[in-house]
Amino acid sequence: MYSNDGFRELGRHECLRLLATAPVGRVVHTRRALPAVVPATFGLDADGAVLLRASAASELARAVDGAVVAFEADAVDVDTRSGWSVVVTGRAGIVTDAAETARLERTGPDSWAPSPDDVFVRIAPELVTGRQLVAGRTRYGLHLARTRLHRP
Repeated sequence: MYSNDGFRELGRHECLRLLATAPVGRVVHTRRALPAVVPATFGLDADGAVLLRASAASELARAVDGAVVAFEADAVDVDTRSGWSVVVTGRAGIVTDAAETARLERTGPDSWAPSPDDVFVRIAPELVTGRQLVAGRTRYGLHLARTRLHRP
């Protein structure tokens, strides 16, 4: 982020706190050497890892296992021109440990499209970044509505 882009940079703790409030995010991975983005429900583990639940046979589970991916979630209020965005970048992997899988069955995220062969995917939080714009205010002042800028 550039220091003059009008957004406030968020620290890791604040990023994870905000991320925990979002119901849906997006997984960014590589498909045929091109970026691919998939919406997903998720949860956060105690260490800040992003947890996904997907069918073992899904393209998402196959594509991200062992790969470095990004996970992004945000909240935006168009009326007040405020919001935040958080990105977690790290290596993703399918959880294979039986005890860990059992724990995640109890505490992990649900899937909106459950299948009998669901697996949990963990994204390690190697890099956590975020930014926030509060009520349209930037370091240059309050953003004026377009109607006020273009008076007849």
